[in-house]
Amino acid sequence: MYYLSEDLFFPPVHLAHSSGIIGLGGDLSPERLQLAYKSGIFPWFEDGEPITWWAPNPRMVLFLGELVISKSMRNILNRNIFKVTYNQNFREVISNCQDVKREGQNGTWITDDMIAAYCKLHDLGIAKSVEVWQDDKLVGGLYGVDLGHVFCGESMFSLVSNASKVAFIFLVNQLKIENYKLLDCQVYNSHLESLGCREIEREEFMEILQK
Repeated sequence: MYYLSEDLFFPPVHLAHSSGIIGLGGDLSPERLQLAYKSGIFPWFEDGEPITWWAPNPRMVLFLGELVISKSMRNILNRNIFKVTYNQNFREVISNCQDVKREGQNGTWITDDMIAAYCKLHDLGIAKSVEVWQDDKLVGGLYGVDLGHVFCGESMFSLVSNASKVAFIFLVNQLKIENYKLLDCQVYNSHLESLGCREIEREEFMEILQK
């Protein structure tokens, strides 16, 4: 595990601890965040903790052609219950991701400093969002970091049933149109698995990322 200084540097991901942690410290400047994502690394920590950088093995990803849409979800999409926009309300999306309570979690890892940092990335055209609306109210969405051929998903929220799934499916379809290679989902959870995501070796992920 490395302790980062002011220098813009990350060690190779194969040097990460077995937990997935590769470094502590540094900052959340746009330059460091861009370097991190391009290096297969992302920040994940709670308020009051040092900035913690991760490069887990295995890595949860979605190969875009493997998206799973259930019959019930297709019915919801066909009914046009929701309106979806792309990259129009980034700050509102990330703020909702911070505020919405999640089962099994005591708090949020999205600190105010994280919001400020990713909003700067959004201003640079690097961090992007998907917004899901119902009756002109924002009810779901997601955000992540766009590397041009890989989209690194960060977090999503839902205020009504299925809104985050709608955002996810919209994003995948958008990435397909633009010939992206992969949607990075970082670490395993059963919800992502139900949508077709799966774990791959970190080495395979890095090969795709660095092409």
